[in-house]
Amino acid sequence: MVDQTRVVVVTGGTAGVGRATARHFAQKGYQVAVLARSEEGLQETVAELEAFGHKALGLPVDVADAEQVEQAAEQIEQTLGPIEVWVNVAMNTVVAPVVETTAEEYKRVTEVTYLGAVNGTLAALKRMRARNRGTIVQTGSALAYRSIPLQSAYCAAKAAIRGFTDSLRSELIHDKSRIRLSMVQLPGINTPQFEWSRNKLDHRVQPVPPIYQPEVAARAIFDAAQRAPREIWLGKATLQSIVGNMFFPGLLDKLLAKQAYSGQMTEEPEDQARPDYLYEPVVNLHRTHGRFNENAKQRAISVDSNLFGVAAVTLLGVGIAALTCGRKRRR
Repeated sequence: MVDQTRVVVVTGGTAGVGRATARHFAQKGYQVAVLARSEEGLQETVAELEAFGHKALGLPVDVADAEQVEQAAEQIEQTLGPIEVWVNVAMNTVVAPVVETTAEEYKRVTEVTYLGAVNGTLAALKRMRARNRGTIVQTGSALAYRSIPLQSAYCAAKAAIRGFTDSLRSELIHDKSRIRLSMVQLPGINTPQFEWSRNKLDHRVQPVPPIYQPEVAARAIFDAAQRAPREIWLGKATLQSIVGNMFFPGLLDKLLAKQAYSGQMTEEPEDQARPDYLYEPVVNLHRTHGRFNENAKQRAISVDSNLFGVAAVTLLGVGIAALTCGRKRRR
């Protein structure tokens, strides 16, 4: 008899935001299934999750392979029970100028970061539609709205996830489906990603400050799974990036051209011989935090995108009313 405790699936759940998210759900009483490539990382993560008193499952999966994701979803439901929440976190990236990034590298980042989210969503939908319930959370980024230099592959993939998610949302509304869909747009997070990513720069890279701990992202993702707002914009920098790009995209182009190169690099030289995770998992780095603990914040503002929309419309209405009133007075 399968335990009917709530079940969540977290892709990319053995490190960084994914691992922090898996742990947060386990703390809240969920049975957690983690999908990732590394057997080592899966074993460590499952042991950590089961310490909270509920069953956990770790499955070796490359999310770029739709068949692997589908088979994993089937095994999860047979072992743990119906999937209530599916969280797409898995990603990879290449840090380099466009002219130094190969077509194969673009393909791989797209397959994992964008198509991995699509594959996870399709596997979740297949099961949730039969029950007409469930929640899918996409882990996004401020970069889904405002691209930055040196991360073109990642920015494009995150923007693609947002476009895909918006299309699916309209379809679910059209079908009067009870399946819920949400996306969390993250700021810079202190994860091992910056030790794992393929980096073609001369210096080691860092998140664009301000930097937040992965637990901040995990809380926002859990919140999205419970309430399912359209989007959550996490962190002041995310809010500024998204809103700023709505009104001043050209200005941001120039500002980022001046500041984003140095903002992503530390003074430490990069070891070009180190392994990266683009095609194979790395070893001995499956942890939640990166190397920026001293500078990482524990809290961040969180804004639902629909609330910002209401506020923007209200301010626009006030502005139009004031302008109209002023014109009447001049007449």
